[in-house]
Amino acid sequence: MKFPQAAPPLRIARFREDVERAIASVLGGSSYILGQAVAEFETAFAERIGLAHGLGVASGTDALMLALRGLGIGLGDEVIAPALTFAGTAQAILQCGALPRLVDVDPVTRCIDPAAAAAAIGPRTAAILPVHLFGHPADMPALMGIAERHGLAVVEDCAQSHGAHLDGMPLGSFGHAAAFSFYPTKNLGCVGDGGAILTRDGALAERLRTLRQYGFSGPERVCGGLGFNSRLDEIQAAILLALLPHLEAGNAERRSIAARYRESLSLPGLTLPPDAPGSTYHQFAVTHPERDRLMRHLARAGIGTAVHYAPGLHRHPAFQEAASGPLPVTDALATTLLSLPIQPELAAEAPEAVADALRSFAPEV
Repeated sequence: MKFPQAAPPLRIARFREDVERAIASVLGGSSYILGQAVAEFETAFAERIGLAHGLGVASGTDALMLALRGLGIGLGDEVIAPALTFAGTAQAILQCGALPRLVDVDPVTRCIDPAAAAAAIGPRTAAILPVHLFGHPADMPALMGIAERHGLAVVEDCAQSHGAHLDGMPLGSFGHAAAFSFYPTKNLGCVGDGGAILTRDGALAERLRTLRQYGFSGPERVCGGLGFNSRLDEIQAAILLALLPHLEAGNAERRSIAARYRESLSLPGLTLPPDAPGSTYHQFAVTHPERDRLMRHLARAGIGTAVHYAPGLHRHPAFQEAASGPLPVTDALATTLLSLPIQPELAAEAPEAVADALRSFAPEV
């Protein structure tokens, strides 16, 4: 494949010297869990997003689950979330003992539809969990207004939106807490699993520190209640510290590639993602009514693609009881979305290559 859809090792190779120095610093140190690298990364990443508190955890899914638990979400509660997202979003809700309430997305932004979220609120609703899908901002002002009117918590799923912003405000700084993933394919990714929770609430941050490590409180490490083993390890934190200074430039490269896609792509029926200045283009996801045939055509031209996400979560057996009603936009997007290469290390020439391939794609007669 000349242009894979994603290739995290190429990013590590690009910054290999920085990464190797980071790993060596941990190997030469005295702590491999919750040590200096984790503390430094927590502070640096929180400052980058403009929040006071950051906590490294084991994964993005754990970040969501712990944030919800820290906000008191539990058995019998309902959490409103979009049906068009990765399964980890809804799994985190289940892991709290709560029930996901899946709603439709906006056909343009592909993020949670605020009107659908408002319509799904019921007596057991405790929180809204918006996802900034593909690095595009959800309508946070509208969602925060809804949450405030109904007394709901808001946890932002920022797994795909490191460094994105909306009207000058960083994504992750709107809600009561924000969850990030550092899975290797992310705009800021490590070489394994990792996640973080950010918040401006000091009391919530303290509860989360207890939750992520066995329920320990105080230097005596006495368990005061339920806790988990969900800690970002030192090597991953050190790697993230080494890559964090390159995040802004990498996002700018993605925006540049996205702009070239907009200039070069032309095909009847092809719809491009929304053009938002604050997007970080974790994915450049187009739609086409013959998505699967187009995917095969591009593969023959050496262009890797991916489907994010099909089917919608309401079609998964684990969540089929969670739908708030018919979700026609999610169903339509699940059959038409196709993610093109956008990672800077592999996609420098991809827009023109995709445009050339599209010229030979003829509709079925």
